[in-house]
Amino acid sequence: MINQHYSSHDGYLTALSQALANEYRAIHEAGHVLQIDAPDLAMERSRYFAHLDERAFLPQLERHIAAINEGLAGIPRDRVRLHVCWGNNDGPHIGDIAMATILPELYRANVGALSIEFANPRHQHEYEALKEHPLPSHMLLIPGVIDTTTNFVEHPQVVAKRLREAVAAVGDKEARHRRHRLWLQYFRRQGVRRVGRGLAQARCHGRRGADCV
Repeated sequence: MINQHYSSHDGYLTALSQALANEYRAIHEAGHVLQIDAPDLAMERSRYFAHLDERAFLPQLERHIAAINEGLAGIPRDRVRLHVCWGNNDGPHIGDIAMATILPELYRANVGALSIEFANPRHQHEYEALKEHPLPSHMLLIPGVIDTTTNFVEHPQVVAKRLREAVAAVGDKEARHRRHRLWLQYFRRQGVRRVGRGLAQARCHGRRGADCV
C-alpha cells in the first residue's frame, strides 16, 4: 500500500512492522505456519522503485527485510515462510530484477523457507542463481512450478522436470549441512568467529576480501 500518512518511507515501514507483528504473533500462537507474501522484495523494483537504479534499490531491499525481521521478533523461523515473486501482470517483465541480485538479501530474512516462482516465463532459468548463492542450511525452498500467466495446463512431466531442477539446484539438505560446517571450519581457521551476513556472503571471501564477512 502507498504511504499516505508518514513523513518518510522508513517511518512507514517501522509502523507497518509494529502493527503487523500483532497479527504475525496471533497466527503463530494459533498454531499455524505463517506465510509472508512480499512482492515488494522483487516485483516493486520495476514499479514503486522504478525511479531507482539497481544499486540504489538494494539498500531499500535490505531495509524491507529488516522490517520483516522486526515484525517476526519472537517467532521461530522454522514456523515462517516467505513468498517472493515478480508478479503475474500481463507484460514483458524485461525490467524484472534478477534473482541472483536479491538472493543474498533474502537469505537474511528470519524465515525457515523461501517460496519463489520458477515457472514464470521470464524466470524459468533462475535455478542457476541458487548454484551461485547456495541456500543456507537452515532454509527450505518451496519452488513455484505452475505458471499462473497462461491458460495452458502444463503436462505433469513438465512440472516434474521443474521440481527436479529445483532439487538439483538446492542439493540434498544433509549435503548443505556438511557444506555449512566446512565453511564455518574454514573461517574459524582464518580467525573469523562470526559470519555476520550469512554463509552466502561468506563465499565471496576468497574473491573480494575479508570485507565480505
